[in-house]
Amino acid sequence: MILSEEFASAAGGGPDPQLWSAELGGGGWGCEQLQTYTCDRSNVAITAQGQLAITARRSPVGTITSARLITKDRFALKYGLIEARIKVPGGLGTWPAFWMLGGDIDEVGWPACGEIDVMEHVGSDPNTVHGTVHAPGYAGLGRGLGGAHRAGCDLSDDFHVYGVDWDAGQITWLLDGRPYHRMTTGGAPGSVWPFRHPFFLVVNLAVGGAWPGNDTQTPELPATLLVDWIRVRTAPVAE
Repeated sequence: MILSEEFASAAGGGPDPQLWSAELGGGGWGCEQLQTYTCDRSNVAITAQGQLAITARRSPVGTITSARLITKDRFALKYGLIEARIKVPGGLGTWPAFWMLGGDIDEVGWPACGEIDVMEHVGSDPNTVHGTVHAPGYAGLGRGLGGAHRAGCDLSDDFHVYGVDWDAGQITWLLDGRPYHRMTTGGAPGSVWPFRHPFFLVVNLAVGGAWPGNDTQTPELPATLLVDWIRVRTAPVAE
């Protein structure tokens, strides 16, 4: 175990600043998302139950705020079993995600750095979890490579454990410990596989966008993403 984030900070406060920082701002985030990310405690705080709560809200003037946390420059990993116990929000327009980005993003940019989406969920399809990778040649909304798994239940009804088992040659996605999709180097176009270097963690709650859709402009808010824990187990892996 190289990371066991149990969100043990004081209730009402923020997550551990030695591990997490907040990305801020709006502007659509590349796909017409509606929210502006803040570090306000109304958007991101630790609950009395010891869980991270990211809440998307609408202000009286119609502005939507939420939060996006990253471990960039604080924690990164290369290979391992990465899992999080999460309760996704229900409701149209919600787009929670737990994912990873290559630590060299500032040097090479996206998608050259690589992106591993451990879990994405959209409120309009409550029974389905999505796991995806993005890299040059297979990046962007609808162009990443991955798999969707129908869980047989509304995932917003309870906590579930979302994970990936990642090594030098493959990535396997899991729901509640059961594999549902696998990607290997041979399945990547042109054998482009920028997944052999350290990645940092990202957890966020987006609202709207080209995937969940903005047709009504009335997502169901407030909506809260709860994260009970994040755990990373890793061991040396031969290249």
